[in-house]
Amino acid sequence: MQLKKLEKEVVNLSQKVGQYIVDERKSFDVSKTEEKSFNNLVSYVDKTAEQMFIKGLEVILPEAGFIAEESEDIYRKPGSNWVIDPLDGTTNFIFNLPVYCTSVALMKSDEVVLGVIFDPVHNECFYASKGNGAFLNGLPIKISKTTDLIRSLVATGFPYDDFSKFDEYIRFLGELTRKTKGIRRLGSAAIDLAYVACGRFDSFYEYGLNAWDVAAGALIVQEAGGKVSDFKDGEDYIFGEEILAGNNKIHREMLKEIQIFF
Repeated sequence: MQLKKLEKEVVNLSQKVGQYIVDERKSFDVSKTEEKSFNNLVSYVDKTAEQMFIKGLEVILPEAGFIAEESEDIYRKPGSNWVIDPLDGTTNFIFNLPVYCTSVALMKSDEVVLGVIFDPVHNECFYASKGNGAFLNGLPIKISKTTDLIRSLVATGFPYDDFSKFDEYIRFLGELTRKTKGIRRLGSAAIDLAYVACGRFDSFYEYGLNAWDVAAGALIVQEAGGKVSDFKDGEDYIFGEEILAGNNKIHREMLKEIQIFF
């Protein structure tokens, strides 16, 4: 598997799909929005973008299966699988807030080996492949060098339909507000992770996420020199619905704090 070649092809495809998304936003009709579940919105743009990815990725790597947000009629295969979020930040897109992106990862068995996140509004493409480093628009990126939690800027996402740990989440949010330089909530987990990878955020945490929200971003953070885990410092962050990412020092401090509440 020639990862650098695949990386380039997925970057090109992501930019093509991203251009479709921003073009559609110019004349987007909010009335065409659907609600998959409580606070979980979807539009024809999500669905069309996903089909564009599926068709393109079938050409790039025909033997791979798919784990995709909007398609229930495609299946994961025993070997390699593409993990697709065609529009991460759908609510932002619908309300014309310019924070949304595409996210594509390639998993080989249970390991993520390639990840591409494209922000079409700002024309920023974050990408990485296993062992080859992380990049933003062709330039290498690294995680932040912040060493103290009190000096860090942390990103998170509010739970939108899973409120099983909401009380714990709010208490932890209050604690972090007192122990960091600030908390930000952009509304796109993929962009949050990309921003950790390039040092704009020092850490990111959230629960209630799906594989397509985090697979690409987790690899990009790791290839940028960062640490990714679940809330117990384990490796169940792709399918385990909770993730903590950051540089090694801030990750350790965040882990101590988060385990008090979760």
